Amino acid sequence: MEVKSCKDCRRLFNYMGGPVLCPACVKKLEEKFQEVKQYLNDYPGSSVSEVSEAMDVSVKQIKQWIREERLTLSDATDTGIVCEQCGVPICSGRFCDKCKVQMQNTLSTVLTKPKAPEMKKSEKDGNRMRFLK
Repeated sequence: MEVKSCKDCRRLFNYMGGPVLCPACVKKLEEKFQEVKQYLNDYPGSSVSEVSEAMDVSVKQIKQWIREERLTLSDATDTGIVCEQCGVPICSGRFCDKCKVQMQNTLSTVLTKPKAPEMKKSEKDGNRMRFLK
């Protein structure tokens, strides 16, 4: 276990992993997230900047929640977030659907299981050492 200073309130706490925030600040941040989520349910066409001003939350924090797929914008605009690979406006996450499919296909071709090597055995080998070819 490691003792760290909270990046918001500067109190010391036992760091267990994740964001460098004390439990009290994590709780406050989660409450703020629930408020923002409720605001987006009430006003579904709101932009990131409008939500930031109305709820007193930084644009950076709102975009982080969107990238984590905890929040979803009602419509993809250039003022929201864009795909990290191709730059197309998206509603949630880090990548657009097209780039997700492309990465999935690339990874599936890379992660194929190798075939087991065949042993070549001749009749005269008997109990001798064999080599894979």
